[in-house]
Amino acid sequence: MSHELRIPQLGVTMTEGSITTWLAEDGAAVAEGQAVYTLATDKTETDIEAPAAGTLRIIGQVDEDYAVGTVVGVID
Repeated sequence: MSHELRIPQLGVTMTEGSITTWLAEDGAAVAEGQAVYTLATDKTETDIEAPAAGTLRIIGQVDEDYAVGTVVGVID
């Protein structure tokens, strides 16, 4: 079963964020709860954790702005 990594809404007024770095490489095995990317908003940077264990497929690019809810990766 695949799990989508989406840009989360970290605050009430947050509408978009950007990935500052991927903490795991494309194709890497990740554990549930492992930080997989860092998300920057206009107020903060936060590490986003994997919702499940599996193999990471990166879709989103570093330094691009993404709307809340955009799929930026998948864990298979």
